[in-house]
Amino acid sequence: MIDNPRLDLVLAKYGRSIVVVLVGIGILAFLASGWVVATPSTSTSHQYADERVSSDVDTSAVVVRNGTLWNEGDRLENSGVYILNASPELTLRPETRLTNATVEAPVDDGTVRHELTLRFEATREGTAFWNETRTLVDESPAVENGVARSETTIDVESVRDRQREIERELSGVGAVDVRLEFRAAYDTDAGRGVQEAATTLEITDDAYWVADSLSASDERRYRTGTTETTESRNLGLIAGLSLLGTLSLAAAVSLARRSPVDEAAARRAVHERRYAEWISRGSIPMWIGDYHVSLDTLEDVVDVAIDTNERVVHDTQRGLFAVVNDGVVYYYSDRGLWEETAWPEMDLDDGSAVVDADAPLNPEELELEGSDEFSDPDDGFDDDADVWRKL
Repeated sequence: MIDNPRLDLVLAKYGRSIVVVLVGIGILAFLASGWVVATPSTSTSHQYADERVSSDVDTSAVVVRNGTLWNEGDRLENSGVYILNASPELTLRPETRLTNATVEAPVDDGTVRHELTLRFEATREGTAFWNETRTLVDESPAVENGVARSETTIDVESVRDRQREIERELSGVGAVDVRLEFRAAYDTDAGRGVQEAATTLEITDDAYWVADSLSASDERRYRTGTTETTESRNLGLIAGLSLLGTLSLAAAVSLARRSPVDEAAARRAVHERRYAEWISRGSIPMWIGDYHVSLDTLEDVVDVAIDTNERVVHDTQRGLFAVVNDGVVYYYSDRGLWEETAWPEMDLDDGSAVVDADAPLNPEELELEGSDEFSDPDDGFDDDADVWRKL
């Protein structure tokens, strides 16, 4: 138990409230600790995957006659240029690949649609003013092992002839371009999308080629699932709340046992400790001093001691604090005036019998029990000398 007068004074004033607050804190701490234990934390995490969709149009041509460069039946693939007489037909093979980029695995549960068109376009000063479109591919091929493939073949000579025919019709007003336009629409778990690409098919009298590659690629992230994880809450928090509850209830019990505290005694003890350097213990006689001045508080007595450069004497038997200066005694006592401090406090209520001196006594009460000295002697006294010897 902490022996501190200031604490006693605080307990005297607010002890009950402090105990109630400590009990409340202890109960709340234990309730909070129980709630933390009973409600573990649950965290939710989302699982994601990356999907890559890439489309491309491959070109190839079969050699139809022997020559110094190729033999009949040779297939030229994705060549930068094709000889018109050697390979007059161009095969276009649109292809779309669906890939789970997270694990590098093919995606088979998607759908793909391919559209490939051949467009004759008349332009003047970079602006198109006429066009003609032929559909080469318009289908939804099956997705096998993550790949959707389509295929078509065009007669390049007939395309060249139609281009020349349109140019003659225009009579040099504008240029006529042959364009290949590709469009791939897909639908997978990651979402829907459209990929588009276009290029020019250049045709001369002797050769032809595709100006740019017809390719496009998309990559997107999509959520594949959700995972919930249940974990116990911070053990440190549980231990801290339990410790707080235990300490609060223990402090409440300790303070309750310490109460009640006399506020006046606690205040006096505080003053004694505060002014200890001016107070000495001793005994103060009743007859000391010619005059006795009663002061209201111990602080007043200490002020007098400071002003007179004297010391305060604490008589513990009389419960008295006094300063003697030039025959005047300045004192403070919680018992009252100077004369009332002469005798120590006594508790006379002990249940003992008290004889009233003014009450009449009967002869039985005056009888001296257990003494025969004044009864008649059996043998009597012979003379006064025997009596004195008896005495």
